[in-house]
Amino acid sequence: MTQPWLHIVGIGEDGMDGLTPAARAVVEAAEIIVGGDRHHTLSNVGRAERVSWPSPFDALIEQLQSYKGKRVVVLATGDPLWFSVGARIGRSIPADEITFHPQLSAFQLASARMGWSMADLETLTVHGRPVEQMIAFIQPDARLLILTTGAETPGQIARFLTERGFGRSPMTVFANMGGENEKRFDALAEAWDHEVPAFNTLAVECVAAPDAALLPRVPGLADELFQHDGTMTKREVRALTVAKLMPMRGALLWDIGTGCGSVAVEWMRAARYARAIGIEPRADRRALAAANALALGVPQLRIVDGTVPEALDGLEAPDAVFIGGGLSEETYATAWSALKPLGRLVANAVTLESQAVLTELYHAHGGELVQLSVSRADTLGPQSTGWRPFRPVVQWSMVKR
Repeated sequence: MTQPWLHIVGIGEDGMDGLTPAARAVVEAAEIIVGGDRHHTLSNVGRAERVSWPSPFDALIEQLQSYKGKRVVVLATGDPLWFSVGARIGRSIPADEITFHPQLSAFQLASARMGWSMADLETLTVHGRPVEQMIAFIQPDARLLILTTGAETPGQIARFLTERGFGRSPMTVFANMGGENEKRFDALAEAWDHEVPAFNTLAVECVAAPDAALLPRVPGLADELFQHDGTMTKREVRALTVAKLMPMRGALLWDIGTGCGSVAVEWMRAARYARAIGIEPRADRRALAAANALALGVPQLRIVDGTVPEALDGLEAPDAVFIGGGLSEETYATAWSALKPLGRLVANAVTLESQAVLTELYHAHGGELVQLSVSRADTLGPQSTGWRPFRPVVQWSMVKR
């Protein structure tokens, strides 16, 4: 069995005093210690060679592997495997070569300060990531613990909350938790004006006003929440479409003919870390999709300029494919070939011509073919109401087995 040569040690604001005897011994005996300036200050013991994080950070794995054969320690804040560097290292270096020494995480410390059960809250990080991704978690009565990007992050999140009708939400920022200089800042989102240290953790208790925007994670957001040019997958059809696509944690969607991005956005919101690539030849619609992704909390939507099937070449293999535009036998064949086992393919058609293509694909390849008809109540006159039908949508779906 391979002997671990790399130790990843979580360290808190109390420095060496907060480490277990085993973790302290590992740090004191190290020949090389890798970490940020703050970590080195907190662990100022021994004679080890001190190494800062490399730039670019992606060079870290190669750098660590060059130290193999020596006593190497990587210092991380709190729990190295919870939104931290340990997870990145663990994906590239075999587990039997690493020993982890976890410390209390910022989430655990903050939940203890707040008196919140960790089983009943969402833990998020926007550290080094777009802050807008927390928008998807703004829900009535939700409790959020957020690792921030810097001193400006709480103010940005306060604006997101206020703009969506959650301005009465209490916010608390903790800095230097567990250390001699621990600080706490409290205010409602709509009144947030604190200047806080750059390294901080934010707690939010979401309180909705009567007119607050309701943005559930399940598919079926109101059409008016999206910027669009009139061509989009409508709310009811979108909910059924995303349900057939079956969003799952970390799964990748190809949204072919993404338009304003409504299906891709709903897919990414519906499961943690779900990803999507939207393929769209029109620049104006790509701009709409990018704006919708940002406003609705999925800023990492990737948007590709191109026509299908050519634009599909070289893309990462998907877990699901939605064809909302560019439908053809060639597009289907390319997407189906790239689709992973157990992948889901859904295609919607509105025009008679595209419905004819779906019918041919159904007869040739099987699957499920349904027609979706939606009508909404609308006024017909001063005192009359009637049904306003939308164009029927033919939907074809398959699972790759």
